[in-house]
Parts: sequence; structure tokens; C-alpha cells
Amino acid sequence: MKKFFAGVAALAALGAAPASAADLPARAYTRAPAMIAAIYDWSGFYTGVNGGGGSAHNCWDLAGTAAGPLAPTLAEGCHDATGGTAGGQIGFRWQAGGWVFGIEGQGNWADLKGSNLNALAGTTGLTNESKINSFGLITGQVGYAWNNVLWYVKGGGAVVDQRFRTFVVPGAAVDSATDTRWGGAVGTGVEVGFAPNWSVGVEYDHLFMGTRNIGTLTPIGTFSTTERIRQDVDLGTVRVNYRWGGPVISKY
Repeated sequence: MKKFFAGVAALAALGAAPASAADLPARAYTRAPAMIAAIYDWSGFYTGVNGGGGSAHNCWDLAGTAAGPLAPTLAEGCHDATGGTAGGQIGFRWQAGGWVFGIEGQGNWADLKGSNLNALAGTTGLTNESKINSFGLITGQVGYAWNNVLWYVKGGGAVVDQRFRTFVVPGAAVDSATDTRWGGAVGTGVEVGFAPNWSVGVEYDHLFMGTRNIGTLTPIGTFSTTERIRQDVDLGTVRVNYRWGGPVISKY
């Protein structure tokens, strides 16, 4: 009888083994983590430097002499004052989704210079000359960002500091005048972030400086003429900016 019960117990143990294995919990499936996408955030204060070139289109009309104003004015001709420029900018941007908004101030040294023979002077060789020494821009920006690539448009105010003069012999002015002129500015640019806080871009700006009457003086300080000068300026610059705040954000 003991041998019988021992055999039954052995059979029961063999039958129970598969049941115990089946009772073990299934191995959990672990999904591979999603790829992390880097989102470049353009928000924050920034400052930078810029350099490039420009051209100022100037048209002169004689509007008055020592004898009094002229009506109508007499056209003296036009010229382009071209040259280089370099300066800096400081601004602030904030980003909402893909849209980027900002405000910026820019100040530049310039050497935009040009001249033409005065059309009223006959064969005397009298030459009109314009030279922009510096300019400044205060503008707002609206742009759209594709990660680290930003395209924007801008608009606001502009001011230029410049000198006008006429001469027969270069270096010996017949008369001259200085002028600080305010106008409007529009522009567009593309900027690329190449590091978490660094970006490089290119920008084009057009300045609408309008028409203004300028009184010129002789070398001894007496009144010479009233010149009516129309002016527009085109600028192209390369910019490098460093930004504080708004680090690159990573998300799944």
C-alpha cells in the first residue's frame, strides 16, 4: 500500500510542474523611447555686431539763393552715395508657437559717399557731394521660426547723420551743410541659430528719408543757397548675435 501511495504522489508532482510554470507572469514589453526633437527658442535679450554696405540715392534741387526762394525749384541732378558700414544692435524677442515678435535698436558708423556735376553750373565743374557718416534704426519685428531658422520683417524709425557740400576743386568747399534727418525704415532678414545662444543672419533695409530743405553756408559762415534734397537709402548687412535666455528646449 505504501508503494501505491508513493507512486501516486510522484505522478502528482510531475503533473503539477507544468501548471506552476504556466502561473508565472508574462514578461512585460518595453517600447523603445521616442526620438527627442530639439526646439530652438528665440526668446530673450540679444546683442550683436553687423557689417556690410549701402547706397543712398540723393537728388538735389536749387530752392533758394541769397536773393530769396525759387519757385519752381531748379533740378541740379542726382547721385548714389555708396560705401561700407559697421555697427551693433541690441534687442529683445519673445516666441509664441512658431511666431516670433521683437523690438531692436541699431547704431552704425557709415561711409556712404557720392557726387555729381551740378547741372546748373555749366562748364564750371561745380560738384554736389553727399556723405552719410552714421545712422540708427529703432524697429519692431514679426517673424516665423522653423526650429533654428527665423525669417522676419521689420519696420520703424530711422535717423541719419550726414554732410552735403559743393566744390569746384576737391577739398575746397564752395558751401556745405550738415543734416540730421529722421525717416522711416522697413526691412527683412533670415537668421540661423548655429549654437544654443548664437545666431548668424543677413538683412536688407530700406530707409525712406524723404525731402528736406537744407541751408548751406560758405566757408566764412554766410548763407549760400537753399538745397531741396530727396533721399532714400538701401542697406545690406551680415549680423552675428548672442542671446541671453530662451535656451534650446528638448521634448518628446
